[in-house]
Formats: sequence, structure tokens, C-alpha cells
Amino acid sequence: KITGSRLKDILVKRGTGKKKGYYELIAERLAIAPDDESPMDRGTRLESEAVERFEKDTGKKVVRELVIWSREDNQSIAISPDGVVSDTEAVECKCLSSASHLEAYITLQVPSEYREQGIQYLIVNEKLEKVNFCFYDPRFGDLKCTFFIIEMKREDVAEEIAEYLAYQLNTLAEIDKIVNEISGF
Repeated sequence: KITGSRLKDILVKRGTGKKKGYYELIAERLAIAPDDESPMDRGTRLESEAVERFEKDTGKKVVRELVIWSREDNQSIAISPDGVVSDTEAVECKCLSSASHLEAYITLQVPSEYREQGIQYLIVNEKLEKVNFCFYDPRFGDLKCTFFIIEMKREDVAEEIAEYLAYQLNTLAEIDKIVNEISGF
């Protein structure tokens, strides 16, 4: 229900996009209510199930190991992939709140708070052509929205890759300069 205290969470005053409260209302009608598990613990717990669903749905094998990729030309630019399909394809799992999950499903967009994470994969590993964002929320049971994939392709974010790489390199150069000045090295 839209109550007086919830109206602010759905009422759009600028723009045409939907606010989180809109997706919360849909989630309340479709998903099992969340328990008290922390979102971080839940995401960690469900990650392997999300990878299994990816493998089942795509027929692709995912290598999962604790690894950190770093750029060859600057080890301070890094990412830890959730899974690797090949030299050109990786997997990033998201087991979000049901409202955020539905927002990604309905809009077919990686949520803005995770967009840079996907771009970082492509910045760090220049061979990578695609990051598969796997969204998984078993609270939706057998509904078609329970698991889905949104692909982030290098060709679609090429300008951002160049911009964010330059920004990181400049920022790291500034940090190195300050550290050298302070430490005397």
C-alpha cells in the first residue's frame, strides 16, 4: 500500500524515472519477505548459487577462485572477479534486495551503484570483452525474474573505460607524489 510515510519513496518530482519505493511495492507483492540476514552475508551466501544458475542457463563453465586481477602497467588498479568464463568473459554476481533486483530486471540496467564496478573489470583486464552481471534472488521462487543476466560489453562503455582509467592514473600519480613528499622517498 502507498501510505503517507511511503508517498515520498515513490513520488517523482523531477524526471521520469521510478524511485526505489515503486520497486519495493512490486517486491512486497511477489517476493518472500526478507529475513534479518545482513545484505553482505546474503550476497556471499548466494553467490555460488548464482554462478550455478549462470552455468545452467548458458551452458558455460565458470572458474571460481579467489584471485585479484591487476593491470599490467599499474598494479594499483585492480578487481576481484566473482568468476571467469574465458579470457574475454567474466561473471559478477549480485544478490540484492528484492526491490533493487526488480529494478534491474524491469529496467534491464545494471544499478548505478555497480556500473563502475563492471567498468573496472574492463579497465583492469584489457582482453575482457564482456562482464555478465548475474542477478539472483531466490525469494521470487519460480518466477522468471528470479535469475537473469545483464551483459556489459566493452564496446558499449569504451568512452567510460578511457575516462575512468585516466582518472585512476591521475589520482594514483597525485597520491604517489603526496606519499613521496611526506615520507621523503
